[in-house]
Amino acid sequence: MIELRPLRQFVAVAEELHFGRAAQRLHISQPALTQAIQQLEYRLGAPLLTRSQRRVALSPAGAALLPELRRLIAAADALPGQAQAAAAGLAGRLRLAFVSSIAYGPMPAWLRSFREAQPGVQLALREATLDVQLDAFAADQIDAGFVLHAEGAVPPGLVTSCVLREAMVLALPEQHRLARQARPSWAALAQEPLVIFPRRIAPSLYDAVLGHYRARSATPVIAQEAIQMQTIVNLVSAGMGIAWVPASLTQLQRPGVVYRAPAGEALRCETSLVWREPAPPVVQRFVDHVVASPAAGESGAQRPQSAAINHPAPRARPRRRKPT
Repeated sequence: MIELRPLRQFVAVAEELHFGRAAQRLHISQPALTQAIQQLEYRLGAPLLTRSQRRVALSPAGAALLPELRRLIAAADALPGQAQAAAAGLAGRLRLAFVSSIAYGPMPAWLRSFREAQPGVQLALREATLDVQLDAFAADQIDAGFVLHAEGAVPPGLVTSCVLREAMVLALPEQHRLARQARPSWAALAQEPLVIFPRRIAPSLYDAVLGHYRARSATPVIAQEAIQMQTIVNLVSAGMGIAWVPASLTQLQRPGVVYRAPAGEALRCETSLVWREPAPPVVQRFVDHVVASPAAGESGAQRPQSAAINHPAPRARPRRRKPT
């Protein structure tokens, strides 16, 4: 194993092409420098310098090695700063998963501002539903994730911070009779075929949707299931039924689909940022960035077409729950 010190000494001699000046630059004696270069040449098995009474020059091996040694020394000199940046969460890699609905909400702005604030952090993004994310956490494949769930029903076993609370709204085929109503009534929509996600990908929200029907003495007629919210909206466009979607998804303007807020008490959902403890510095820095963002908290949709959906957006008061 070759230490960095003799490499630095060789670089000094190679740049000065004079043992005396190089020794002064390194603050060592000339005999000690000469001996160090000789030992380095012995360990490398090749002469690095050619010497005469009048001049010192680089050998072919020394000339070939010099650029590599400069890069190696520069990389070694950068290590303390890199270690300190990683310890402070200013550098490293963040593996982040997210449900599709948050991509239509504030997540793009959070990612953009985080990358601007922390250019040394590499983001590795993965779209995944709650069930996939839980498996990925167990396999140590992700560091944090945005998950969708019913109001107050955070997933167990993780630290959580609610970053978005919003109403669920109806996605309707544009030519549907209910699309002509500003706020469709429950009596009108209770028996409409429903397009919904499978229970396994968001069990608390699935149960909340069905519970919303049962609380009104209605039984939902499930016509079709689809995993991604975009696919659900596409199926609505195809006339397969109506669907409940987070209000932020009204940003997805699919031809043939309109969004309506139903009459009466709103069904609500939450998106939480989840991670494990102890959180690596880069994860904690991302959590702090998102929680401090003015975009976090209560949200309503932008007004799509004629849908009357508008809610205030106060500053988030995140909730954290540690594993039990």
